[in-house]
Amino acid sequence: MSSPELTRPGAEDATRNVKRAAASGWIGSALEYYDFALYSTAAALVFPKIFFTSENPTVAVIASLATYAVGYVMRPVGAVVLGAWGDRHGRKNVLVLAMLLMGFSTFAVGLLPTYAQVGVLAPVLLVLLRLVQGFAVAGELGGSNAMIVEHAPDARRGFFASFSLQGTQAGSILATAAMLPLASLLPEAAWLGWGWRIPFLLSAIVIVAGYIIRARVSEPPAFQTGVADNAEAKKRFPFVELLRTKPLVTLLCIVMTFTNVIGTTTLVFGVSFGTSKIYGIGFTSSDMLWVTLLTNITAVITIPIWGALSDRIGRRVFMIVGGLGGGLLSGVYLWSVTQKNLALVIVMAIIVQGILFQMWNATFATFYQEQFPMRIRVTGFAVSQNVGLMIASFFPSIFTAVAQPGSNVPLVIGATTFAITVVAAVAALLSKETRGKSLADLETAEVTPEPSVAQA
Repeated sequence: MSSPELTRPGAEDATRNVKRAAASGWIGSALEYYDFALYSTAAALVFPKIFFTSENPTVAVIASLATYAVGYVMRPVGAVVLGAWGDRHGRKNVLVLAMLLMGFSTFAVGLLPTYAQVGVLAPVLLVLLRLVQGFAVAGELGGSNAMIVEHAPDARRGFFASFSLQGTQAGSILATAAMLPLASLLPEAAWLGWGWRIPFLLSAIVIVAGYIIRARVSEPPAFQTGVADNAEAKKRFPFVELLRTKPLVTLLCIVMTFTNVIGTTTLVFGVSFGTSKIYGIGFTSSDMLWVTLLTNITAVITIPIWGALSDRIGRRVFMIVGGLGGGLLSGVYLWSVTQKNLALVIVMAIIVQGILFQMWNATFATFYQEQFPMRIRVTGFAVSQNVGLMIASFFPSIFTAVAQPGSNVPLVIGATTFAITVVAAVAALLSKETRGKSLADLETAEVTPEPSVAQA
């Protein structure tokens, strides 16, 4: 049965606009996260061997995973700058800019010389390009989800907004699908010499496709009348207003973002744990790429289901149950890696990352967007998500440092992951439920500023 909001006069145009916004969010996120996922995979499988040299393999792995984290350090900067651009000049403008930056930086990674060719300059250039990636991706989900949420009917915001998150998983699938045949079929010398570069060079497509896709989407009417045509609103700097009016909501959203530790435990640290010689597990790069690929395919299926159910049941229940469930079983997933049984690893990865974590992942974007008023919505979302991700991004390197060979890695890392998700679940519990409320009602409820974090 269709929503009453989609059957009123003018609903045909509204339906077309929300579908177009959702499609743009899906395709744009897929292309941008294709780039971002390439780096994540290469940081675990390739970069320790070609950009970092050390007699201690553990040091090389830690250094490589640290460059993965460096991109997240830049994300809060991108969140402030690109968030302000999206809140003051339009959601569409920031999305086009973010995608062009991402496409350029990822393409350039594929052209980098190795440590053997230019020495320390190689990792320096790698880090600089990773910083550009981090800056660019900070504006992606905040802008695309604001676009979708502000176009969508109130009763179906969770469903439509979930498509941009589904796009991020599709991008990861494309990245893994590009890496997998090369890692599987090429001799190691060819794979490390030139094979890994091909998926990065294909990012040139992003530069062209991204501009075409994003340029065709219209700004939400509510934004046009509420902010774009409001000279007074454009005088405010969104980040300053965010800290002044919504410090507690921002803090809670940052802490909830720590739930992403599930993904870093399974698909970042877990890949390194399974393939690195220092742990002696013995999985190949192609084995773990299959784990990543099948997990992300499952996520593409489950995300819109959880998004639709969040419109019926509520947001917080999925934020809490998905995070706690995924955190609790992360240690079991790492234990399955130690059993050297690929089928078992795939099953556990699908349960932890493809099903349980996606309860949280499919819901958080809508939940965060609904916590902030329109005038600071992109900034509020972007700052909350990216500060949280910046902190969470260091977990793989920390895990590698504390989980030394010979220690009980599944117990140590699993317990740590679960403890972090408990903290994130408490933050979700303290946040207000937003399902079923119109954006207009939520906007009205945002009139009174919160107490400061210190007062709270």
